Amino acid sequence: MSQPVLYRKEGYKAYITLNRPEAMNSMTPEGFEMIGQYFLKAQEDQDVRVIILTGTGDKAFCSGADLKETIPLIMEGKIDPEKTDAAMLKNTPVWKPIISAVNGFCLAGGTEILQATDIRIACEEARFGLPEPKWSIMAAAGSLVRLVRQIPYCRAMEILLTGEQLSAQEAKEIGLINKVVPRDQLMDEVERYADIICKNGPIAVQSTKKAVLRLMNLPMDLGFREEWSYSQAAFKSNDSKEGIRAFIEKRAPEFKGN
Repeated sequence: MSQPVLYRKEGYKAYITLNRPEAMNSMTPEGFEMIGQYFLKAQEDQDVRVIILTGTGDKAFCSGADLKETIPLIMEGKIDPEKTDAAMLKNTPVWKPIISAVNGFCLAGGTEILQATDIRIACEEARFGLPEPKWSIMAAAGSLVRLVRQIPYCRAMEILLTGEQLSAQEAKEIGLINKVVPRDQLMDEVERYADIICKNGPIAVQSTKKAVLRLMNLPMDLGFREEWSYSQAAFKSNDSKEGIRAFIEKRAPEFKGN
């Protein structure tokens, strides 16, 4: 029996692939737990600089929780929320940048996990939405907190209350995703972004993500006071010295992550 989620590492990149194409890459409790474990595995691996999240096949990125297996367990209170929370990066410290390669339907829990990622590229056929209210349940795996912070309030409420789907182009127009590309260019574009980030100083990149996530809900005056403290790890690193030397010497820097 195939694993519901796959993990592999190539160079500085970790790939997490949702692997239930026969079920539109919907996730079982085991699958959600594995996603969370793999996010943490990539975070703890000093060599990993970028995480790429995608789905197997050409139909779906992720259609959410398996309605036959996972949702009934949630309704009966038999799912440990901490295990699913890790998959959605709720209060889970992953400072490695995460790029989503949305290869098809991205619905319910798929749209929720999408909101936990940093750069989002979709193929033209991708569809997005939170259909939970159509089943009289709620999109409570992060969307009630994240969505109104990421896109305009009225569009967030439209998605949350109607359960209707968005096309990839509509998702781009409201800022839910970064870019729409033809399917055959999807992974090339994702890899292009990943390669750019991998060439940057990993301490600076990860400290930037940490600062943004931790400061976004502070009042601006408090945020400004705290901002500088998050930059110290980068400024005091050997990589920063290498970056300045490389600039002066007009060559590409060789960052070591220290």
